[in-house]
Amino acid sequence: MTDQFSLVGQTALVTGASSGLGQHFATVLAAAGAKVAVAARRVDRLEMLATRIKGAGGQAHAVAMDVTDAASITAAFDAAEAALGPVTILINNAGVPSQSSFLKVSAEEWRETLAVNLDGVFAVGQEAAKRMAKGGQGGSIVNIASIMGTANAKTLAPYCASKAAVLSLTRSMALELARDRIRVNAIAPGYFSTEINAGFTETEPGKKMVARIPMRRFGNLPDLDGPLLLLASDAGRFMTGSVLTVDGGQLLVGV
Repeated sequence: MTDQFSLVGQTALVTGASSGLGQHFATVLAAAGAKVAVAARRVDRLEMLATRIKGAGGQAHAVAMDVTDAASITAAFDAAEAALGPVTILINNAGVPSQSSFLKVSAEEWRETLAVNLDGVFAVGQEAAKRMAKGGQGGSIVNIASIMGTANAKTLAPYCASKAAVLSLTRSMALELARDRIRVNAIAPGYFSTEINAGFTETEPGKKMVARIPMRRFGNLPDLDGPLLLLASDAGRFMTGSVLTVDGGQLLVGV
């Protein structure tokens, strides 16, 4: 790893770090030298992750955070900064799925999906940006979107709407926060293998989905390491308002 990708001296906070992408992001940032605050509601899983990172020689601290609760967000940042120092990198990863046909989506499901996937990105991003601006050190915010923010599929209306809004919010944040030396970018993953969909690629629907991906496979979590480190580090110091699509060419043929 060249020096420009190094995160030594940086403090990162990763939301939704108790599983999946967030858990992986935390380990990658720690391996690059960042002190990492792992945040989510499932503190027991965060503690195990923090222990694993420390065992590998990194620095980590678990903080409870509900991205739909303003007081919880503030308390989590306070705890993270007391333990590790001012947060200079935010990975806005917390999100929930939604899969109901449009006519059957309840008001509760719609509101819950947007509350986490959009409102949470806004609230956590605003808290991080206020602290970065006040401290004068600037920083990097990486919002985790999805290819569903630019494409559409049946039964995913709330999810697609939330991720499309995250892409728009990313650009607005980037435009306004550049003067404070805060970069805001997004990663839009395609279909990735995680613990949630383990074994799906071996099913008939899974095989059909894989066959439509130009690279003929789902993404593996390490496929996101390069984009993550580019946006989080000085290697991407002149990038803001960008969206990095990581989907094996899926958008080229539709979803």
